[in-house]
Amino acid sequence: MYGVILAGGSGSRLWPLSRELYPKQLLRLNSKNSLLEKTFLRLLDLIDEKNIISITNAKHSSDVRVQLSNLAQNPVVLAEPVAKNTAPAIAAAVKYILDNGKDDVILVVPSDHLIEDVKAFSNTVKEGEKLAQEGYIVTFGIKPDSPQTGFGYIKTKDPLEFGFKVDEFVEKPDEKTAKKYVDAGNYYWNSGIFMFKASVFADALKEYAKDIYENYEQFDFTQDASIPYVIFNKMPSISVDYAVMEHAKNIALIPLKSDWNDLGSWDAIYETNKKDENGNVKFGNIMDVNCKNSLLYGSDRLVAGVGLEDVVIIETSDAVLACKKDATQDVKKVFDKLKEIKDDTFKIHRTVYRPWGYYTVLNQGEGYLTKMICVYKKGQLSLQSHNHRSEHWVVLSGTARVTLDNKNFMLKPGQSIDIPVKVKHSLANPYEEELKIMEVQKGDKLVEEDIIRYKDIYGRVQA
Repeated sequence: MYGVILAGGSGSRLWPLSRELYPKQLLRLNSKNSLLEKTFLRLLDLIDEKNIISITNAKHSSDVRVQLSNLAQNPVVLAEPVAKNTAPAIAAAVKYILDNGKDDVILVVPSDHLIEDVKAFSNTVKEGEKLAQEGYIVTFGIKPDSPQTGFGYIKTKDPLEFGFKVDEFVEKPDEKTAKKYVDAGNYYWNSGIFMFKASVFADALKEYAKDIYENYEQFDFTQDASIPYVIFNKMPSISVDYAVMEHAKNIALIPLKSDWNDLGSWDAIYETNKKDENGNVKFGNIMDVNCKNSLLYGSDRLVAGVGLEDVVIIETSDAVLACKKDATQDVKKVFDKLKEIKDDTFKIHRTVYRPWGYYTVLNQGEGYLTKMICVYKKGQLSLQSHNHRSEHWVVLSGTARVTLDNKNFMLKPGQSIDIPVKVKHSLANPYEEELKIMEVQKGDKLVEEDIIRYKDIYGRVQA
């Protein structure tokens, strides 16, 4: 069996904690493992690590690769050069598997679901594998316990050995329609988890999604795992539901017997976490006075709530979200509006985590930007250069090993160094104590894209 992890989403409903460049699947939400890492570990109960393929957007690929490298040697990560939704992503992964293996059964899972009962999940998947071997495209449905309007639904009909044949896929309903679906008893939430033989999915693309299949045929993964931009960009941006599932006649549904939550909103985060005696879920430095049934999250500062009930308060270093708990699905509208007006708060955090540590943007203006950079023990930034900016580093604490134009310098607190434009340089912390430096950038283009990497111990240099 092969596994495909879809790891390219933006997690817009969990803004401001989830951002476009660091979405929810990479976050560690009250856990030592991110949702992506939990997904990978869950698949290891069924699938050999070398047969698990993660596909993500190019802008997330280095973070995905770094996280999975903690769990497996040389994890397979396919990088979409442009976001095109789930159907083209799955198509590319299927072609990779066919080019490098056999016509095996493939389990496709999102990277941002919470499933704690791994044994029950694995047992359900094994039932699905039998139907997939028979030529079915299998979807795993969630028996609804309430009339949710945030999920698509699947209507079932004739029973099979382990599940049902699928009658139709239906869109996210209004509350009245959702209640009818729940009362009917033969509707399930669409989990977005699928299973099929590689050739069966390829045949479905050929019949129902010719515009995807024509480009799919041009992929050649026999030499490497790169996805050509020229081919992938011709793909339509379409979900696998619209492209295949709503048209194919050989769809089967198996009810998922484990717990499941897609963590698609702050309300879902609230529901899946431990409450205090007043029904509150609290993260960080929180003070509450007479608050009830609320989610209070603080990342940098003290968050104080007085007399709040059924609300969500999320604080980060550069944004605060406040909303009623039953309105959290609409947080995406804030995310979309910020994107529309080109406010970078949708895109990136003021504090950004990297495999070597993290940096916090302190101030930014016309032609300048200041950061505090923290390098963990034994951490090392890539050997890099910039075409549009110079940098000035001042050591605040710890000892810095700076490589500048093939020369090494050891700097202690209070010492500084200038990094000219276009000069190759690197920063390392060879000691046990964390290294903190102040960085001042000056130039006409102060963006992360102005980094040319030549060597990197975390594998972020692409051939």
